[in-house]
Amino acid sequence: MTLTDGTFDIPAGKIVTVITHLEMTERADPVRERAGPRTLRKVETPGLDWFRDLYRRVGEKWLWLSRAGMPDAGLLAIIQSPLVGVYALAQDGHDEGLVELDFRVPGQCEIVSFGVTAKLIGSGAGSWMMNRTLELAWSPQVTRVWLHTCTLDHPAALAFYQRAGFRPFRRQVEIDNDPRLDGAVPRTAAAMCR
Repeated sequence: MTLTDGTFDIPAGKIVTVITHLEMTERADPVRERAGPRTLRKVETPGLDWFRDLYRRVGEKWLWLSRAGMPDAGLLAIIQSPLVGVYALAQDGHDEGLVELDFRVPGQCEIVSFGVTAKLIGSGAGSWMMNRTLELAWSPQVTRVWLHTCTLDHPAALAFYQRAGFRPFRRQVEIDNDPRLDGAVPRTAAAMCR
């Protein structure tokens, strides 16, 4: 596909985001973190209801799409794969953060999902969780850890990942169906992108 400069009409019912892919090819120094009464625990056999609830609470404001409308069997096959780790950040007895690590490509770890609920944004929980996530991601066989973020994510997400040691390596524009229109997420999700 050849791109030209300029502006383009977006068809009704579609959303457009700019995706930035970031990678780390060697361990970076840990980010500064604030201690707190929290733990990151591996969820050995994540159930659909539990995963979807936490995924929604973390990502609905940012219109997370990849898992929202996925069929049950496909989602279970991923989150219960022995090569995928699903972790919950627990604070005050409640799951308030989600990490999904995908090791299915040899030598690589993709951080598929990473985020905390609105009540923990700005509390230091994200930095704490990133340090624990990178400890888990950098297993002896891994030579590359990567993730992506987009313009629908928290406005500070890109800078946060760069402070953690990730470097951009690719940018893309994505046009997708607006998941609020087909019921995959509530119509009230991501009010900032109407």
